[in-house]
Amino acid sequence: MAGTDTSDERPRPRWQDGLWAVGATALVVGVGIRLLMNGASAWPSAVVGAVPAAAWIVWWVRRRRVRDAGAVGAEPADVPGMERQILKGGPAPRDPERRREMAALVDSRQQRLRRNRWWAFPMLALIFFGTSALWFASGSVRAGSLMLGLAVVFLGWLTWYNLRFDRRLSQMRGRLRS
Repeated sequence: MAGTDTSDERPRPRWQDGLWAVGATALVVGVGIRLLMNGASAWPSAVVGAVPAAAWIVWWVRRRRVRDAGAVGAEPADVPGMERQILKGGPAPRDPERRREMAALVDSRQQRLRRNRWWAFPMLALIFFGTSALWFASGSVRAGSLMLGLAVVFLGWLTWYNLRFDRRLSQMRGRLRS
């Protein structure tokens, strides 16, 4: 019924939550990148090269979902819906079991986010800015400038997204406690 609070219901899986959708997206992106790099005439090798990468991504996403579900006591199919509810700022579920699962997922995500922050950002900055410096040192001002611009944009976006996700996790934790 429209307008009722359905926060206790398990979210219905969306089509993009399926592993086939993850694999198809990874395959399309992989083929697209390879075609951009090697030209349209290299499409057979692009497809053959992108298939193992797409299979690895599907395996990695499935493994992550199973581990997360096991850690919080939920079903693997429920994890993407719970993450979406956290990111969109939805209401906290009223069902005690569902609240416990959501709280465990929030704690797990926030711990992992904060644990890896101290080394991931400096490492990415070193890679991006170091590559830019190497391009400048080799005399390629254009490539160095492009890499520098990419570094600033990507690291800026990554910082914003990381802080936003951390804030959303804290907000959901607050809603779960009240």
